[in-house]
Amino acid sequence: MPRQVRAVVVDPAMPGRLTIKPVELRDPDRDEVVVRVTAISLNRGETRRAVQQAEPGWRPGWDFAGVVETAAADGSGPGAGTRVVGILPSGAWAEQVNCRTHAVAALPDGASDAAAATLPVAGLTALHALRQGGLLLGRKVLVDGASGGVGHLACQLAAAAGAQVWGHVRREEYRAAVAEWCGERVVLGRDLAAAKPYGPFWLILDSLGGAALAAALGMLQPGGTCVTFGVSEAAQATIESRDFFASGGARLYGLTLFHELMSVERAGIGLALLAELIAEKKLRPQVAVEASWSEIGAVARRLIDREFAGKAVLHID
Repeated sequence: MPRQVRAVVVDPAMPGRLTIKPVELRDPDRDEVVVRVTAISLNRGETRRAVQQAEPGWRPGWDFAGVVETAAADGSGPGAGTRVVGILPSGAWAEQVNCRTHAVAALPDGASDAAAATLPVAGLTALHALRQGGLLLGRKVLVDGASGGVGHLACQLAAAAGAQVWGHVRREEYRAAVAEWCGERVVLGRDLAAAKPYGPFWLILDSLGGAALAAALGMLQPGGTCVTFGVSEAAQATIESRDFFASGGARLYGLTLFHELMSVERAGIGLALLAELIAEKKLRPQVAVEASWSEIGAVARRLIDREFAGKAVLHID
């Protein structure tokens, strides 16, 4: 029988349009685990939709970490009592969720709930984007938005794969952190074109769109790839076509995470890898804000207004 749990719900009558209310949680399907959620993380895209666009009653949330309360009836996935990280298409910001076993991964002891909660959307996006570059050992990689949720993980993962990584930031206060992840290779400037003297690049990760995407397409080496997965700067780009095709064999790849998880690799596989890298201290998510989920409205607004770099993690209490 369905039971009531508390969850974050869009309510235009509330300050910040987000509030915690009782909702119904249906019985799990045979291939779903029931997870008691301990931590969630916020991504700018889902948060902006919730605060600015979503219909009343919509339940946002992609990323969660927690403990399995009920194992899947079909015997797949982790058993009861296992700490896990997982991803849902929506509704993850709740004290209890049902999740397909292919979308969760068991957490090793060295990975905290807060660090793990940053991984699903940001970590998997970084992982799948970098895989478009193939073997990265010794290759030049450029990451725009390097201080952001995806960017800071992408820099670390690319460096761990042996790439020469340049991270682009627009604000001086982010230089030191990005320099640590990129071996001092930081591009500081309003425009991504400031990175051109360091190119051409084998792989460029673009989360900004607009002028940044246009600049990226003119800085690829022969056979290089630009992976674009965001439009935080602008939704349209005007490119110099000759700069793009004249390098020879250059490629533009559009990445949508949930498409990758359906067609390339299930989420649980990548999440297990990323969690193990945290446990081995080879990946260090930057958690800029930690708070109670009762502060969801205020933290969401700060995220949308870009008041901090890195990730926001809320604990379920």
